[in-house]
Amino acid sequence: MSGGIRVADVALIFEGGGMRASYTSAVVAALIREGLHFDWVGGISAGSSCTANYLSRDAARARTSFVDLAADPQFGSWRTWLQGKGRFNAKYIYEETGAPGQALPYDWDAFNAHATEFAIGAFEARTGRMQYWGRDDIRELHDLMVRVRASSSLPILMPPVTLGDELYVDGALGPTGGFALDAAKRAGYEKFFVVMTRARDYVKPASRLPGFYRTAFRRYPAVLDAVLKRPRRYNETRHELFELERQGRAYLFCPTDLSVSNSETDVRRLARSYELGEQQVARELPRMREWLGAGAG
Repeated sequence: MSGGIRVADVALIFEGGGMRASYTSAVVAALIREGLHFDWVGGISAGSSCTANYLSRDAARARTSFVDLAADPQFGSWRTWLQGKGRFNAKYIYEETGAPGQALPYDWDAFNAHATEFAIGAFEARTGRMQYWGRDDIRELHDLMVRVRASSSLPILMPPVTLGDELYVDGALGPTGGFALDAAKRAGYEKFFVVMTRARDYVKPASRLPGFYRTAFRRYPAVLDAVLKRPRRYNETRHELFELERQGRAYLFCPTDLSVSNSETDVRRLARSYELGEQQVARELPRMREWLGAGAG
């Protein structure tokens, strides 16, 4: 690695959260601009997009993915949902825009130029198992982007993704509720830099529509079980992360001015969300660098 600062003993983890990542994309961009090169990064759902953007070392793409792309007429709507393409037009967003000359070209050469290991997680709809993919699973751009799509495919709102013999949906249904903390631990890490998309005091409430979910997922009991268990799993993982923070083993970036929902598509509101994220990053950057042992910059 030439230039920048290598962070070898800390795992970088991006939480999902749909368009709330418009706020935390500012963290992705800042880490890239500051030249903070983690040896390992993991993400689930929208966090997998943040992971992919971090791996491409493209700060501008980090913002565009969750701000400007929402203005694309093909981005998605209830009409695309009725057409079976998803409330967010998943195949277009993840598998088409990243190609050369398209709306959001991905720097494939930059991805291959760095040895950073990574984990992108999705949930197997039929078996209930969590699947993580890494660099060994990627041979071409489509291999990466279809897995980002699988990780981000929220049931009901977006169609599942078939890879091989398995059907995949959003990785937030897995055992951690949406954090690649388990993958980071398996990779041998004991310290974690976690970019979260909920405020510090957030507690996920229990499902208010269990009957609806039982009907919607009658063909996939593993998905139903995971949907109903997700609030508990999510809250337990957050509790663990805050305990790691108290032990000095985690740095948690928690939004302080989050103003958009996971389904926001108004570009002006998304741009404002990104700006608020930038402001918080600027406030925390000296503390981030000190915790990472990366000096004053």
